[in-house]
Amino acid sequence: MKIADIEFPKKPLFLAPMEDVTDPAFRLLCKSFGADMVYTEFVSADALIRNVKRTEQKLTLHDEERPVAIQLYGREPDSMAEAAKITEEANPDIIDLNFGCPVKRVARKGAGAGLLQNVPKMLEIITAVVKAVNKPVTVKTRLGWDENSKIIVDLAEKIQDCGAQALTIHGRTRSQMYKGEADWTLIGEVKNNPRMKIPIVGNGDVTTAERAVECFDKYGVDAVMIGRGSIGRPWIFAEIKHYLKHGEMMEPLSFDEQKAILKKQVLNSIDWLDERRGILHSRRHLAASPTFKGIPNFRGTRIAMLRATTKDELFEIIDNVVIP
Repeated sequence: MKIADIEFPKKPLFLAPMEDVTDPAFRLLCKSFGADMVYTEFVSADALIRNVKRTEQKLTLHDEERPVAIQLYGREPDSMAEAAKITEEANPDIIDLNFGCPVKRVARKGAGAGLLQNVPKMLEIITAVVKAVNKPVTVKTRLGWDENSKIIVDLAEKIQDCGAQALTIHGRTRSQMYKGEADWTLIGEVKNNPRMKIPIVGNGDVTTAERAVECFDKYGVDAVMIGRGSIGRPWIFAEIKHYLKHGEMMEPLSFDEQKAILKKQVLNSIDWLDERRGILHSRRHLAASPTFKGIPNFRGTRIAMLRATTKDELFEIIDNVVIP
């Protein structure tokens, strides 16, 4: 599978862009477990143009994580094109446009998934960005705004016609947010549309190796993107790769191996930020990790982990967790 001139292995796995999750530390960790492409956190076009430091930091890339995409969001063609030019200077492999973020502060302002209610402007933005940069431009969006406006099959053709070189589809509407089950049937319909020539990437509820293989085989997508299933579990990419190659599950990582990976992620975050912010940034991963699920009477320990403020304090808590 290729996006522009970027070649990927058969049935590639992508790490989804996630705010407050896919910083360089986490991207590099997922890359080490087999992610074939990784995406940055969401980058606000308006904030980038205003030289907001926190936003500019999101453009930090490492050669070890390539191929890597920077994802932009905004609501106006001119500002998105200007931000794309700034983004291109950071030398990503791909510039991805976010038309799928469902959160109110983004969508209600006419950006992210909000543009599913203004398709002409969405297409203007894609066209403007494609004309503004030399990097490949891709798009990520949803099935539609709500249950009564699942427009993705028709929309996908229009996105392709604007010059996008790949399309990622999250199998939910904006109104669903992240609730309910992702519906992959329309993703498959887009992929099987003979008029579609660009790669189609499927996204939504891929949390096991079996499900990833099913999505490839049943819906024919060119790549599978994994989001929340990787939080606190970056080794999911290795599990899926093993299943794709051998047709059976990988030997599960031991409890100690999983804890060591989570500790490494904390250290990576501390190196990227600082001790205080690195620990704060890691809490989401620790809270979501399946490593600690099912341990009896674990609530107090979990609270202690989430309240820890130093590396030594946090690691002592993690080290003392044992499976009964």
